[in-house]
Amino acid sequence: MTGITDASPNRPRLGMNACNPTGSLLPTFVFGGWFSHREGYVNFVVLDVETANPDLSSICQIGVAIFQNGALHNTWQSLINPQDEFNPINISIHGIDEKAVEDAPTWAAVFPVVSSLLRDNIVVSHTPFDRVAVTRDCERYELEWCSCRWLDSARVVRRAWPIFSQSGYGLSNVAAYFGIQYREHDALEDARCAGEILVRAIAETGLSPEAWLRRVELPIGSDDTHSIHRDGNADGPLFGAVLVFTGTLSMPRRMAADAAAEAGCRVDAGVTKHTTLLVVGDEDVRKLAGHDKSSKHRKAEKLIAGGQPIRILGESDFQRIVSHCHAAVGSH
Repeated sequence: MTGITDASPNRPRLGMNACNPTGSLLPTFVFGGWFSHREGYVNFVVLDVETANPDLSSICQIGVAIFQNGALHNTWQSLINPQDEFNPINISIHGIDEKAVEDAPTWAAVFPVVSSLLRDNIVVSHTPFDRVAVTRDCERYELEWCSCRWLDSARVVRRAWPIFSQSGYGLSNVAAYFGIQYREHDALEDARCAGEILVRAIAETGLSPEAWLRRVELPIGSDDTHSIHRDGNADGPLFGAVLVFTGTLSMPRRMAADAAAEAGCRVDAGVTKHTTLLVVGDEDVRKLAGHDKSSKHRKAEKLIAGGQPIRILGESDFQRIVSHCHAAVGSH
C-alpha cells in the first residue's frame, strides 16, 4: 500500500509500509543530506496526487519521485483513505474506489513521510493542481505544511519549447512528444513522467532547477540572463566557428559562452545550417538513443547525416580546446 524503492541500480531496494515492526509510517533511513540546491545540480522531488472527487482535499493516492544528479533515484507512493465519497467520474479516470482504500492510511497518517521527503527541497508538480490539493488536505487535518520551493513543470515546458508555449503542454501530450512511456493517472507514474520531462528541459536549455525557479516568473518568450549570443574574437584560433551549447554544463552557460567567444567562436542559441560546433554536457554526450538527447543534439545529427560538417564535443574536451586557444592568444 505504501512503499519506497531505490531506482539506482547499484543500491539495494528499500521498503516501507504501514505494517512495519515499529508501527511507524516513517522511513527507516534518513533523507536529509541527499539533495543539494547549488546552482547546476539537477536535484529535485516530484509530487503527484489523485483525488476521490472534485474536492481537492479528497486525496486518494500520492506518488513522489526523487531525482538526484539528473536521474530517478528513489520513489515513494501510497493509497490514501480520503474519508470522503468517491465520484464515479474520478473512479473512471484513475481506477481507485472505496474498496481500494478501505485499509489505507489517512492523509494525516502519511503526512510525516510526505513532509520528510519534501522538506527544504525543490518540489515539482505539473500544473498547480497537486500543490493546491496537498495544501487543502493539510488545512483539513490542521497540519502545518513543510518548508519547500514549488516549481510548476508545465510552466517550464511552455518556456523550454516554443511548440508548447500556448497549448499542448499537458503531461500526456508532452510525454507522447518525447516518447516517454508511463501509466497515465497513476500518481507515481505521473510524478516520474513529470520529472523526466523536467530533466529534458534542463538539458535543452542549460538552466538548472534553481534557475528555472526564476525563469518561470518571467513572461514566455522573454530574454533572461542565460540567453547567449556572442560574436567571436577575430584574433582567436577558432574564429569562423559557429558554436551552440546543449545539455547541463558544469559551468554557468554565460561563462562558457564568454570563453568560446574569446577563443574566436560565434555563439548561437540554436542549431542552424551555419553551426559547426555543438558542445554537449558531459553526462548528456554519453546518452545514446532517441529522445534522451536534446532537440539541438538530434537536429545536429540530422544535419551531419545530410552532409553538414558539424563536430560534436563533450564539455570537458571543449574546455581543454578553449584553454589551448587562450594560451595561444596570450602568447602573442
